[in-house]
Formats: sequence, structure tokens, C-alpha cells
Amino acid sequence: MHWYFDVLKKYVAFSGRARRKEYWMFVLFSVIISLVLSLVENLIGIPQVLTSIYSLAVLLPSLGVLVRRLHDTGRSGWWFLLAFIPVIGTIILLVFMCQDSKEDNQYGPNPKAGTNVSV
Repeated sequence: MHWYFDVLKKYVAFSGRARRKEYWMFVLFSVIISLVLSLVENLIGIPQVLTSIYSLAVLLPSLGVLVRRLHDTGRSGWWFLLAFIPVIGTIILLVFMCQDSKEDNQYGPNPKAGTNVSV
């Protein structure tokens, strides 16, 4: 759970790098929270208010970790604009997010350096 809170602490940090584990754990917890909120809304019978508020609250942290993840793969953060290309853009971004960290680059040192864990 600390991976989720670490991303929230770096609320609008678009510089630096984010490991795969940091990115995917944030995505996992965000999806789980959204599903729980949606379930609660459906059980109570209210419109999608809670889910919408949560989505807006994590919009900037989500963009920040996406950009940092792109930096970790050696790409500019502007590559996130691929998300606006229907289907193919999302698939390309998914492939980028699954790639391993690159060695030290212009965005900073490799975040996996100093750890013996391959994630």
C-alpha cells in the first residue's frame, strides 16, 4: 500500500523516474478503490458521484506517475499523448509501461540501482 501513498505524496511531480512496481501498484490500488466505490454507489442507489470525485482526485498523481514511468523507459513525458489515439495508442502505452527500466538517462539515475530485486 505504501506504493500507492508514495505516488500521492509526489502529487504533481513530473520529473524523475518511477519503477514498474510503483506504477502498477498505484494502478492496481486505484482500480480496486474505484471498483469498491462503484459497488457502494450501486448498493446505495446513488449516481456515480463518489467514483467521479475519486477519479478527479487522482488525475494529477496518475499523470505524474505515468510521465515518471515513461522517463524510466527513456522516453519523454509527452508520449502520454498517445492515449488520445483510440485503441492503438493505448496498446502502445501499455507496452511502454511494461518495459524494463533503462540505465541512467537524462531523467535521473536508474531507480532500481542499488537493489538486487528484479521487478
